[in-house]
Amino acid sequence: MKRWIKRGLWIFAALVVALVAFVAYFWFIYPVHQHCIKVAGTGFRLYSEDHDGKLPFDTNGFGDALLLLVKSGSLGDPPDGCHYVTGGSDDGSVFRAALASGAHIPEEKCSRIYVQGLSETNDPQIAILFDRYSAPGGDHFHRPWGPMLREVCLLDGSMQLIAETNWSRFSSDQIELLVQNGISRATAQHYYALTKPRPRSQ
Repeated sequence: MKRWIKRGLWIFAALVVALVAFVAYFWFIYPVHQHCIKVAGTGFRLYSEDHDGKLPFDTNGFGDALLLLVKSGSLGDPPDGCHYVTGGSDDGSVFRAALASGAHIPEEKCSRIYVQGLSETNDPQIAILFDRYSAPGGDHFHRPWGPMLREVCLLDGSMQLIAETNWSRFSSDQIELLVQNGISRATAQHYYALTKPRPRSQ
């Protein structure tokens, strides 16, 4: 009898572990991968190939420029493409509504910052898309106990994870890089002024 009790306890423990792993996947990992910034990098390259090396641009601001990227189909089916231009905690409702209505998307409504006015001829190490807010563990490895990180998509399509503690230095270096590539200092500073630390509890 004791053997069966022991075996039952092992089975129960295995089921608990499996349940925890299942919940962790759908709570922390699955929603995050819907916002994979690497997909955005691929989308930018596809858009560039279809537009003579140019990237999305709109005089009304980068929110509308990102909407152009989504509408182009470079991120896949437009409604689904909204996930890749938004941060992990953003449900994409602003972009989906704009797709349906044609409404303007204010920059302050965007959870990812997009640097306009570049092309494939610019420095490949320029950050063209990055999280507006840092998140525990970043969007790819989100976990409540993780370090505060931002995900960044570079012009060459690669991704970097930048710790909140290093964000000020990263921002300063990127502003100088943008100025060297023809972006006005005021515009470059504007992009990074839109970022701010997010409360640890979120």
